[in-house]
Amino acid sequence: MGDVARPDRRHLLGLLLALPFVRPGSAGEPRSSGPAKGTLLIVGGGNNSAAVIEAARHHAGGADARWVVIPSAQSDDELQSPKVPDFIRTHGRFTVVHTRDRRVANSDAFVAPLVHATAVWIDGGRQWRLAEAYGETRTEQALWGLLNRGGLIAGSSAGATIQGSFLIRGSPAGNRIMIDPSHVRGFGFLRNVAIDQHVVARQREADLAKVVALHPDLLGIGIDEGTAIVVSGNQFTVIGPSVVAITDGALHDGRPYYLLREGARFDLATWRALPPA
Repeated sequence: MGDVARPDRRHLLGLLLALPFVRPGSAGEPRSSGPAKGTLLIVGGGNNSAAVIEAARHHAGGADARWVVIPSAQSDDELQSPKVPDFIRTHGRFTVVHTRDRRVANSDAFVAPLVHATAVWIDGGRQWRLAEAYGETRTEQALWGLLNRGGLIAGSSAGATIQGSFLIRGSPAGNRIMIDPSHVRGFGFLRNVAIDQHVVARQREADLAKVVALHPDLLGIGIDEGTAIVVSGNQFTVIGPSVVAITDGALHDGRPYYLLREGARFDLATWRALPPA
């Protein structure tokens, strides 16, 4: 046999150096991400502003919207008369679904309304109740199915926080406990994200810094009352009268967060604010 040609080592080294190096947050690996399909409306609690109501109606399908309302974050006493947002109660077709029983949450009958819905509203209360009842059940799968059909998942207060991948204020012992190791899994519609609410009204602007310091792969998004982010793919837009606080592990003018106001856009993949559209 003749001599076998051996590859030139310098040539191989040159090829290796020419290959793209993928860093977290690059186009190859988003630092955080939203759902591939559908829309999220993540509201910071309080009264729904006109901007929030308009966005909810629009992304739910307008006059043809079929809402499912999940009030399960509320207490048992509150659930004697479950809260349904006025704009859904008076202008939309809706079904209220609730259980504390995970076996029920895994049943055909319980998830059936979600299969036919165009939009879901997850109301406020305590987010651990949502995690315990619906986390890793067919109900959670049905919510993902709604997004994959191009639908809307909206939630306020606890219904906002549960949409992140990392659950904060999830302790049954009280909402001032930022991290409870037994309740840290959210539904994950936003990946590598922790969501807080009522941030200005309850002076919580800097609270997510403690979480991000312990988990630097997380982006902290704090949303004030009456204000929301509308998420499509890996970008969101701020709507409403107040602010959204972004906590990314860096200092901004001496603070561990910076503020976005109505019309601001943000790229989840790169953790960068974008120019208004």
